[in-house]
Amino acid sequence: MPTYSPKASEVQRSWYVVDADGLVLGRLATEVARRLRGKHKPVFAPHLDMGDHVIIVNAAKVVLTSGKAEKKLVYRHSGYPGGIRSQTYADLLARKPEEAIRRTVRGMLPKNRLGRQMIKKLKVYAGPTHPHAAQQPQSLDVAHARRSA
Repeated sequence: MPTYSPKASEVQRSWYVVDADGLVLGRLATEVARRLRGKHKPVFAPHLDMGDHVIIVNAAKVVLTSGKAEKKLVYRHSGYPGGIRSQTYADLLARKPEEAIRRTVRGMLPKNRLGRQMIKKLKVYAGPTHPHAAQQPQSLDVAHARRSA
């Protein structure tokens, strides 16, 4: 019996919406990266973009555990010598909460053309509304990502 290998034309994509209110950033990001990559599907192939579209709302209400918001740094580099800049996750979440989630999820995807293609299917919004109602997204339950005090 030959091994089944899916074709790119056979990929069925769904839309999911995640409410990030009160969710832990890392736990949310692992589940979102899994959906973007397509590892939740029984016909997963690592060489294809099998993933679904994910919409994250209420990104400004995501939390980090054990004081990581003040301790953990986010780096960016201008490309010039001495052009490295750093800021804490607390500052990044206050200024650009969408960017904090996008950077975290991107770090969990492949570092190649395939990963760049996957991250385009992620839509992040700081507030509770999004413009993708026409796609009729399903609600994705990530209850295990809730902060257990």
